[in-house]
Amino acid sequence: MSGFILAANAEMIFGDLPFEQRVRRLHEAGFEVEIWDWTAKDLPALAATGARFGSMTGYVSGSLIDPDGASELLRTAEDSLAAAEVIDCPRLNVHGTGLDPKGLPVVPHEVVTGADWLAAVRTLERLAALGERHGRVFTLENLNTAVDHPGVPFGRAEDTLALVAAVDSPHLRLNLDLYHAQIGEGNLVELCARALAYIGEIQVADVPGRCEPGTGEIHYPRVAAALAETGYEGVIAMEAFAATDPEVALARFRDAFTLSSA
Repeated sequence: MSGFILAANAEMIFGDLPFEQRVRRLHEAGFEVEIWDWTAKDLPALAATGARFGSMTGYVSGSLIDPDGASELLRTAEDSLAAAEVIDCPRLNVHGTGLDPKGLPVVPHEVVTGADWLAAVRTLERLAALGERHGRVFTLENLNTAVDHPGVPFGRAEDTLALVAAVDSPHLRLNLDLYHAQIGEGNLVELCARALAYIGEIQVADVPGRCEPGTGEIHYPRVAAALAETGYEGVIAMEAFAATDPEVALARFRDAFTLSSA
């Protein structure tokens, strides 16, 4: 049986269906649902599906570093919190800086200074306080800079872990994305163990290709066993494309994170 809460991202699977139908399909299959840009969604219609929403993007624009960007991130985080109320979404996801539709940073930061780190901590402290006031959790996601998101500051899991640990609030947690971490750092089992106390959720896809577990080089059943050994019982979310058929992809994901009772 699975000791985890399994979720799937509706942005990347059942792509030939209207968005509301994707949400219904995932809900009917027993998964929590995750979404990205809430501004382009009919939130009341999504709420009416009865789906359990686990995560959504927690800002519209802005960044952690520069003062104007931080103010914009916090302002749009307030808007995102209001949107989260509509679908009762507990976790709101943020990055080091805003991303364009291709996943590239709106303002690239090739070099991150000590002053940038201090500014990011201050912004995240304010974000955590905002989450506490609204009873929600913001999650900071690591992103790889080698393939998908060049120029994003604080992309490595080591960076996001350091920032979240510095703030040390239950309203700011890690969105530990193991697809990105495998490309950027590897050593996933040890990474999960070190980050355990700060994890808000874990996202998965295989490498290369960003498709479901079992299509690439990561042995996810071993990762699942290691997480179970640490006592993790939180969310594992598939943020991946289907290599062939979406139903097959979901089945492979479920199998990879279903623990044997033996």
